[in-house]
Amino acid sequence: MRILYLLFFLLCRLNPSRAQEEEKIRDLIENQAENVTDEDDLSELTERLAFFRKHPINLNQTTAEVLKSLIFLSPLQIGNFFNYLANGNRLLDVLELQAIPGFDTVTISKLLPFVTISVPKIYEHIKLRQLRTAAEHDLILRYSTLLQQQKGFRDLPGSRYLGTPEKILLRYRYIFPGFASAALIMEKDAGEPFFNKKTGMDHLSAHLALYNLGRIRKLVVGDYSLQFGQGLTLWSGFAFGKGPDITSVATKDAGLKPYTSSNEASFFRGVASTIDLGKNINFSPFISYRELDASLKAMPDSSYTLSNIGISGLHRTATELKNQKRLSQLVYGAALQYITDNLNIGLVSYQSAYQHLFVTGSQLYNKYSFTGKSLSNAGLHYNYTYNSIYFYGELGKSLKSGWAILNAAMATLSPKTSVVLLYRNYDKDYHNFFSRAVGEATETNNEQGLYMGLNYMPVKNLICSVYGDYFKFPWLKYRVDAASSGYELLAQLVYTKGKILKATLRFKREQKQQNPDADNSYKQLVNVLKQSYRLEWNWKINQKINFHQRTEITQYQKDINKIETGYLIYKDVDYTPMSSPISANLRLAYFNTPSYNSRIYAYEDDVLYGAGSGVYSGKGIRSYLNIKYHLMKKMDIWGRYALSLYRQTTTIGSGLDEIEGNCKTEVKFQVRYQF
Repeated sequence: MRILYLLFFLLCRLNPSRAQEEEKIRDLIENQAENVTDEDDLSELTERLAFFRKHPINLNQTTAEVLKSLIFLSPLQIGNFFNYLANGNRLLDVLELQAIPGFDTVTISKLLPFVTISVPKIYEHIKLRQLRTAAEHDLILRYSTLLQQQKGFRDLPGSRYLGTPEKILLRYRYIFPGFASAALIMEKDAGEPFFNKKTGMDHLSAHLALYNLGRIRKLVVGDYSLQFGQGLTLWSGFAFGKGPDITSVATKDAGLKPYTSSNEASFFRGVASTIDLGKNINFSPFISYRELDASLKAMPDSSYTLSNIGISGLHRTATELKNQKRLSQLVYGAALQYITDNLNIGLVSYQSAYQHLFVTGSQLYNKYSFTGKSLSNAGLHYNYTYNSIYFYGELGKSLKSGWAILNAAMATLSPKTSVVLLYRNYDKDYHNFFSRAVGEATETNNEQGLYMGLNYMPVKNLICSVYGDYFKFPWLKYRVDAASSGYELLAQLVYTKGKILKATLRFKREQKQQNPDADNSYKQLVNVLKQSYRLEWNWKINQKINFHQRTEITQYQKDINKIETGYLIYKDVDYTPMSSPISANLRLAYFNTPSYNSRIYAYEDDVLYGAGSGVYSGKGIRSYLNIKYHLMKKMDIWGRYALSLYRQTTTIGSGLDEIEGNCKTEVKFQVRYQF
């Protein structure tokens, strides 16, 4: 407890703050925390807003593709915006957005830091010297480690971590807005050797991207992402799912993007481009070759088979190093799109080929899983804005197997009311290695669902959001030995008073079906219920001091077993300086959950581009302190100290990650140099 008092004392003496871009995405990460997978890198959201804060979007000279990068704008709002401009209107002030359907004061306040109506600087004739002097260079070095020793680092017989406990990231980015970008990323995770024979630095990623070269709108050599349609056919990287903002179920595809994340799974590596064929038609061919992690099984004929691909990116033990880069993957194809301000129709087709044969286990739920060495996928997607209605959808096909379809409509019924209706049907034998469509399951197959959502603003400062999602799984799943179904309900009230106060009240309930416990003689599926209650408020006392507090209660029940009840209470304190070079923020949290089933997710501030979601499970106290120091004009330094104290436990974690004792401490340092 003395450490916590010391942290609070330091906070009162220093001038803390949080990066404004991270404030903008706190709610977005909170809402998506339970849907995040191991291959998601949420720092992409922070980085995207940081770029547009430095390079505001000129609303009179922009495109739908650019506005989709603003994560808080819905596709319907974007469509309504271009309909407004198409009627001969030209913005003279950003506040004129209030005249456009769907643009309420909350949305406009979020937009203000990232948009402008001034004419940007255009380089008509770029000289070689300008590529260095007029460009932006951004160098980041990040170091983090646990102060307690984990079991894997002890000198024990058998499996152990072969590397050092530090996690290190080095990233260099070059940006010449509107013309070129490049990046080089090197990373090692905790437990990995600093260098290994296969890769040198454990993870190495790089790209060079050129823009607006005549008909070539984009050209990327190296690592890149592809995001088309609603994610049924081709999508890599993070995608939003269901959340209190009902518009999040409509994806905002970005097409081809350079890859700048340190995540080791969700990217392509090769060459890709977007070519303007004229008459609003874009053609995006791509080819990618990568060596993936996989656990292989030797067959009598000296061949190998595999059942899945490793996506963790961890290479700490002898086994993990053995499985590194054991499977070659070749992906090639193209996307053809017709794009206007309010209409997008696209066709995507590609093939993925693998070095070894996919096989499935003997379990019955694996009956329709993919087998073979190659897979061909094709899809047709569309979106169209008509008046205040946004229609969108996608049809996907894995050749020689199943179909997947998604159709939806989003409408602004009045300045106070918006609704969404979405239907999805993914066949049990629909196969796709690059699909991230809206759904309840982690994979885009074996699912049918109907989603309905409503946003309603009864008075100026109050927003009510409600959605319901009914889903069913026609075939068996892991730990579900029969066809099953379930539903998810959410209701939320948000009250705001200018920039001073924001209060949130939320209720969420989800019910699914699962096999009974092993000691239960009951043979049929049983219901698994999860529900949570949240009260949250954000109070800005003045320009310097800001408080954020949450109380959340969660409940978990399987069949007729006793209900597990857990809770989380935390308070964040921010002190925003006007001119001090030092800034910081502090959290004090108390949590109590009977098991991992009743865990609670919560956003946690971090160093720049490190924002993410924390999992609170067990019984204890957690605190962290983030400090930023503006050392000089071009250099900033961050430090983070995070402490978790658990009660009634003698070890933390499991397996090689196990820590003896009830205390877990992480320290992190980051240096950023811009030139």
